[in-house]
Amino acid sequence: MKAKILVVDDEADLQLLIKQKFRRQIREQQYEFIFAENGVKALETLEEHADVDMVLSDINMPEMDGLTLLVRLGETSPLLKSVIVSAYGDMDNIRTAMNRGAYDFLTKPIDFKDLEVTMEKTLRYVSQLKETLKAVRENDILRMYVDSSVLQFMTQDTFGKSLMLSENIEATVVFMDMCGFTSISEREPADTVVKLINKYFDVMVKEIIAQGGLVDKFMGDAVMAVFRGDYHLDRAVECSLAVRNQINGFKEELSDQSDYYPKVSIGINSGEMVSGNIGSAALKRLDYTVIGDVVNVAQRLQATAQPGQVVVSESGYEQIKEAFKCALVSEVKLKNKANPVRIYEVLE
Repeated sequence: MKAKILVVDDEADLQLLIKQKFRRQIREQQYEFIFAENGVKALETLEEHADVDMVLSDINMPEMDGLTLLVRLGETSPLLKSVIVSAYGDMDNIRTAMNRGAYDFLTKPIDFKDLEVTMEKTLRYVSQLKETLKAVRENDILRMYVDSSVLQFMTQDTFGKSLMLSENIEATVVFMDMCGFTSISEREPADTVVKLINKYFDVMVKEIIAQGGLVDKFMGDAVMAVFRGDYHLDRAVECSLAVRNQINGFKEELSDQSDYYPKVSIGINSGEMVSGNIGSAALKRLDYTVIGDVVNVAQRLQATAQPGQVVVSESGYEQIKEAFKCALVSEVKLKNKANPVRIYEVLE
């Protein structure tokens, strides 16, 4: 089935370049591209093409920029997924885009191989959303148990647009926390604190994206990431080692002329978890995230990790021990676990 993709960019040459790079897929009717030069034109185009599957959008455009467009799309087309493709790949833009609902973020100049992989991943996700919505609408069993007035509401477009996929998935969760940063934030000026934490988040996010992971959320001075697909645990470990090694090389001079050598502690856990839109519909505050014991254990593993350590459970160690050099740390007691858990540090 042909996928329809809206490309929003004010660069005149991009339309021709897209058509050239994807000429085989266009010829074989895998993809159909439509184009708009800014966010305003994009919204007008979507009114004419309600069957668009995904959006590729630049950030810096006249009339309406890509970040504003993300907000408008979230209000009008919640099932439509957007990927930002921009030369402005700094931490502020990445965080803003993710917080406003971007499914992924790519930087210019465009790596078309990476772009195609990202498009395929996004379109698979959109297809899953549509299949789930179709299954709910076609499930006649509901009519046996649900009041007719409720069913009438469920068949309205407002319900369909707000429905998000919930499923059990096999994935890896990573928690990365800046060690001792709270004390820095209490002593340093606010602009210094923000500059430093954004610098460290920048390292984390770029490595997460490079390994095909998704930034789930920012929590104070910590980041939670999720890795799915082939070799998700291996990719999560590769990402974590890269983050640790880069941050280990930083040296910051603080306002009192003392030196600060930042360290990150990282916990990794892999297994089955629930993926879905979690939050309060009443407040219209929902986050697409993962929950479950695997996620909780990952966070607790991070809490046990020392500065500069990347920690996995014994089950994780068994899966990666032939590919990565690891060392036994100890047995620790984790919350809600009846027995002590043996943990390992990934060295390299």
